[in-house]
Amino acid sequence: MWPSLFPEEASTIAPRVDALYFFLVAVSCFFVVLIAGMLLLFAIKYRRRHEHDVGASIHGGMVLEVTWTLIPLGIALIMFVWGAKVYFDEYTPPPGNSVIVYGLAKQWMWKFPPMDGQREINELHVPVNQRVKLIMTSQDVIHSFFVPDFRVKMDVLPGRYRTMWFEATRTGTFHLFCAEYCGTGHSRMVGQIVVMSPSDYQAWVAGGVSHNTLASAGQTLFTNLACASCHSAASGSRGPVLNGIYEQRVKLQGGQSVIADDAYLRESIMNPAAKVAEGYQPIMPTYQGLVDDEQLLELIEYIKTLKPAAASAPSVTTSEPEGQGTSQPITEHGKSSSAVSSPSAAPTAQR
Repeated sequence: MWPSLFPEEASTIAPRVDALYFFLVAVSCFFVVLIAGMLLLFAIKYRRRHEHDVGASIHGGMVLEVTWTLIPLGIALIMFVWGAKVYFDEYTPPPGNSVIVYGLAKQWMWKFPPMDGQREINELHVPVNQRVKLIMTSQDVIHSFFVPDFRVKMDVLPGRYRTMWFEATRTGTFHLFCAEYCGTGHSRMVGQIVVMSPSDYQAWVAGGVSHNTLASAGQTLFTNLACASCHSAASGSRGPVLNGIYEQRVKLQGGQSVIADDAYLRESIMNPAAKVAEGYQPIMPTYQGLVDDEQLLELIEYIKTLKPAAASAPSVTTSEPEGQGTSQPITEHGKSSSAVSSPSAAPTAQR
């Protein structure tokens, strides 16, 4: 049996990426053969047969010029629209429940903090036939998360959160690479994605040695940082109430507003003066250097578990929050039963 020239199609997006790729290859081959063939044909048919031959003047034809302009334009537009559709679908997680995975890239390893009690390095376990949403950042330089069998690739940038998703369709072990040169140990920055059946995945989750989730670690951290001294639900607190703030629209000084997503919460902690919530003063100090990237993930995940207080802060206006769930595995709109649900204080963020 001949070895396969391509990685196997092991995700829902892989067949669509391959179909687009083969279409581009087919169009390219067609025009290479057409142009090379016509070049050879014309070179033979219209070659100079006598030393004093002079070719006849040709003034062209409007129909021919319009035709060879519109046909390539149409093909190019098909490529553009098809490619854009695949791109946006690949990098826009669909609505509904997903297994959430946080990832940290650093020279030269992939770290996955324990959302469900399992800490992994250079290995990620996921269930088959279930969407997995990755939220990733880098602790040093630019890396690139690349799983050939899933046809997914995303640059992981320092100081920013990048989001991608995939849904594996086959169980097994698949290679994970860094596809961006990141230093002398770049070639060693490899790992694997282990796709398991739902029952095996649940058994793997239940067999974790540690059950200290990101949310519970974030609660401990904001307590140690005394965040409650400013972000209390009590009236007149110096900082905004963070209960129920996640994915809500926050009004800022100057009349602007922003959605309180992961990137906004990160900026609130690391650079609190960048976007100050309406009705509050820029008095919060930066926590740059006091918390690392993993601790930031813990604080953000803890904020997500905080349910709305009885009275909301004036800086937050309601939008259409996504539903809250409580089932395992951890999903995009819910936390595991071990996640802490709602103390009155929130982490120290100037929002």
